[in-house]
Order: sequence, then C-alpha cells, then structure tokens
Amino acid sequence: MKRFGIALGVAAATCALIPILAFGQSADELQKAIAEHNSQIDQLNKEIAQYQAQLTKVSAAKQTLQNTLAELNLQIKKVTASVNLTKNQISSTQLEIKQLEQGIEGKQEAIARDDAALAESLRALNDAEKQPLASQILSEGTISQVWRDMDNIGSLQEAVRGRIKNLQSQKQQLSSTKEQRESKEKVLLAQKATLVSQQGSLSATKAAQSDLLAQTKSQESTFQKIIADKKKQEASFESALNDLKSQLQKTVDLSNVTAAGSGVLHWPVDNVRITQYFGNTAFAKSGAYNGKGHNGIDLAVPIGSPIRSAGVGRVIGTGNTDVVRGCYSFGKWIMVQHGNGLNSMYAHLSQISVSTGQPVATGDILGYSGETGYATGPHLHFGVYVSSATQIMRLGDATKSATPCAGATMPITPLEGYLNPMNYL
Repeated sequence: MKRFGIALGVAAATCALIPILAFGQSADELQKAIAEHNSQIDQLNKEIAQYQAQLTKVSAAKQTLQNTLAELNLQIKKVTASVNLTKNQISSTQLEIKQLEQGIEGKQEAIARDDAALAESLRALNDAEKQPLASQILSEGTISQVWRDMDNIGSLQEAVRGRIKNLQSQKQQLSSTKEQRESKEKVLLAQKATLVSQQGSLSATKAAQSDLLAQTKSQESTFQKIIADKKKQEASFESALNDLKSQLQKTVDLSNVTAAGSGVLHWPVDNVRITQYFGNTAFAKSGAYNGKGHNGIDLAVPIGSPIRSAGVGRVIGTGNTDVVRGCYSFGKWIMVQHGNGLNSMYAHLSQISVSTGQPVATGDILGYSGETGYATGPHLHFGVYVSSATQIMRLGDATKSATPCAGATMPITPLEGYLNPMNYL
C-alpha cells in the first residue's frame, strides 16, 4: 500500500518543476525586451509632446510660406514619432502575448500531468477501498500492518483532495491567462489599425507639403497671392452656388429625413474644435458666402488628420475642384449618403482614401484633412444635406452664371437643402 503514497509524491515533485523548465531564461529575455520597448515608448511620448508644443507656437504665428512649411515639417516629425511609438507598442504587445502564451503552455502541461497523476491515484484509492478488511488482514499477515496501510489510505485520500483543489486552481489560472491573452490580442488589433491610420496621415501630410512647394515654387509672394486669390474667388463661387437654375430650385421635401437629435451622426474628427458654426455666423455677416450664411461647420484639425464617416452609408461621390484652374471652393471632397434621408459632406481634404460606390461604416477613415480649395488654414468643412434634394454635377450645368468653378464637379442642392450639422451630432 505504501507504493501509492510514493507515486503521488513523485508526481507532485515532477509537476512543481514544470514552470521552471518551461520558462527559464527565455522568460527573463522576454521581460527585458518588454522593458526596453516601454522605455522607448516613454521617450517617444516625450518627443511627441515637444513637437506638439512647437506646433502650437508656429500655428499661432502669422500665415507665411515659411511658417506654413515649418508647421508641415513639425507635423511630419510628430506623426513619424507617433508611427514609431505605435510600432513599439505593437512589438511590446506581441512580446506580452508571447509571454502569456508561454504561461498558457506551462499551465496546460501542469494540468495534464496533474490530471494523469490524479487519475492514477484515484484508481489506486478505489482499488484499495474495494478490498474487504478481512482480505487485507489475511494478505498483510498482521493487524498492525493493516492499520498502517489504512493510515496510508487516509493520507492518500487527503492528498487526492489537495490535488483536486490544486487542479481547480490551475484551471482557473489558465482561464484567466487565456482571457488576458485575448484582451492583449484586441489591443494589438487596435494598435495595428492606428498604425495604418498614422501611416496614411504621414503620407497625406508629405503630399500636402509637396503640393504647396509645387504651387508656390518656394516664393513668399506666390503664397500670398494664392491666399488673396482664394478670398477673391470665394465670393464668386458662393454666389453661383446659390444662383441655381429654375429646374434645380425645387421645394425641399423633409418628410423622409430622420428627426433631428443628438447622436444621429457622429463627429468626423477625433478631436473636436469648431471654428465656425452653421448659418449666419459673424464671418457670414462680414460679407462672406454671398449673404446666404455658412452651409456647414468648420472643424480645426492639422493637415493629415484622419477624417471619419459620420455614419453608415455609401460613398456617392468624390472630387477635386482644384483641378479646375482658378476654382477655389471645396478642394478635395467626399459625399456619403446615409439611409436616413441625410448626406454628409467632407471638404478641403489633402487626400481621399475611398471611391464612389464604396460602402462605409461609422468611423471608417474616408481621407485626411488639408486646406485645399477655399481654405486659408487647415480645417474640415463638414456639411449635412437633404439626400433627395442633392445632385452631384458640374457647377456650370446647375447655375445661371459662369464662374471659374463652372467646370468643377460637386454636390449641388437648393439653399433649403443644407441642414445644420449640430442638430444631428
């Protein structure tokens, strides 16, 4: 009977060694690598904060070519640091997942060994308990030997109960470790999505910088002339936009438009700062928009910021009015049609990342912010239109008068077709 207790003890000792053998030096190496990545992450966060402080200072300075290029360079450095930060976070998370996987592997081996040892102990215990006392006395020869064997059986029973408790604890730990790994995997997927967004942002900012240099040929006078031309041509564009031909000046039907309410649409930018509201704003009263008011809201965002879909829908048009010489209007724009009677408009982009007909979900990246078209500073023009009253067409085909934007394709709607985005956000 003693052999049962000995077998149990050996099995327990073997199980106790498993974590040491499984992890050993590799666990230390993993932890050291994680610590190194975390140190790099802290340093990159400091760099990003420094670039942001410099950006804030430059953005407040007078708008000159030199300051604009300096702002773009700082933005590129900041986004590059953000890309490197995210790469480090991804590497750190991958190491942590590997660490957790090793923990899972070790616990699974320990559970398997405990299962096998427990099964053997239970079989032995069952066999011992089935043997009648008289048979035990006859086989052992003396009463004292029988009592010793019965004591061993009692010890074995206690050990089995302890092993069952230990097995339950190990299984709970395994479940917890698996949950941690699954959580880390979700974090990793989010980090990878962030990296894609940051890389797109970097590409858009570099492209905007190249476009600016190409347009101005590094001449301050050319830069200032472009700004002046934008301001001059904008009035002509707004006048034409509201001077629609009779067949387009139809009554706007709001019966199929969803009721106004907070949360119908979502903010199209990650950090919201409104610089101009809808309607008869102070800027509109100063003579802008041909006296008809501002037909959307303006959101201040650095060039290259991701612009997200305000809701589930389908891209029904994209364009770039800057390809028409002398037309300073929407610049690069995107329109999404939602299933609630609303269209959302995104203008002055630096990069368009979707195509006409493409379905989009709320929060999907449509493109990146810029200052194309009539924009004398980086921002997003966000508009909400009545779907049934909106057409995408050449401005010249929609208006009574000719303008520099006549050949540009864009969304057209009567004045009543513009809705206040703040009523739906």
